Amino acid sequence: MRYAAIDIGSNAVRLLIADIVEYDGLVTLKKLSLTRVPVRLGSSVFETGAISSTKAKRLAKTMKAFRYLYEVYEVKDAMVCATSAMREATNSEDVIKRVKDFANIDIRVIDGEDEANFIFSTFETQQVDLSKTYLYIDVGGGSTEISLLKNGERVAAKSFKIGTVRILKDKVAAGAWDEMKAWVKDVVKGEQEPIAIGTGGNINRMSKMMGMKFGDFMHIDALKITHKHLQSMSYKERISKLRMRPDRADVIVPAGQIYIQVLQHAGIHEMLVPKVGLSDGMVLSMYHRDYDFKA
Repeated sequence: MRYAAIDIGSNAVRLLIADIVEYDGLVTLKKLSLTRVPVRLGSSVFETGAISSTKAKRLAKTMKAFRYLYEVYEVKDAMVCATSAMREATNSEDVIKRVKDFANIDIRVIDGEDEANFIFSTFETQQVDLSKTYLYIDVGGGSTEISLLKNGERVAAKSFKIGTVRILKDKVAAGAWDEMKAWVKDVVKGEQEPIAIGTGGNINRMSKMMGMKFGDFMHIDALKITHKHLQSMSYKERISKLRMRPDRADVIVPAGQIYIQVLQHAGIHEMLVPKVGLSDGMVLSMYHRDYDFKA
């Protein structure tokens, strides 16, 4: 079955087109196309509280282009979800209507819990040992979603208004870091050697810099070294020497800061980086909706 998922984040808007294949009880997501446009809605929302007219226009054009693309791929169904920036924008309803009128696409604004649920649903594709305990960390432009997984089930989850674009705009509320620290310490208390799973474009890019392969563990010391190296470089150097996109070169440093702090608070030294995210979870949710209906 073929599906399309559009993730309207605070930093970028992503379109994932993927096939779902089930063989011998194992569900596999095969990515056919992944398109990313750095609209960066959060840059205006976190500063002014609203999505600017320029950003809204660019979003509408992006959505129309995405609709044409997934129609060409003849997908079975499509889902469009917006996260932190759209949740907080005072003019989100107007922007959603503008996109509907221009691109004929309906946007669903999801809360932090929904976002965590979608991300958690990718767990089934990772071929991990379900008897172990995992701390799932997803860092976005506007928020960080953290979940505790035990025996393949999510037993605790929380969304924090700490994200890469929000940090760049110096809009993280006072006390937010302490709140996250206290929650992480409390949720892992008494757990035996939990394993971290990190998702998000920035940690994927850092794992690539480290030469990691699928299934490799990222050690916190290696992450600290990579983060320190990135910090030592200027924004322009990250673009010219590391060939980073401009919209990645600035957010990757605060992203590293978030992952390191969460790992330190949890007392975890290793992290899996499976290179999945919200859009993967959206595709899987559509598949299970159809599969469960047929069943």
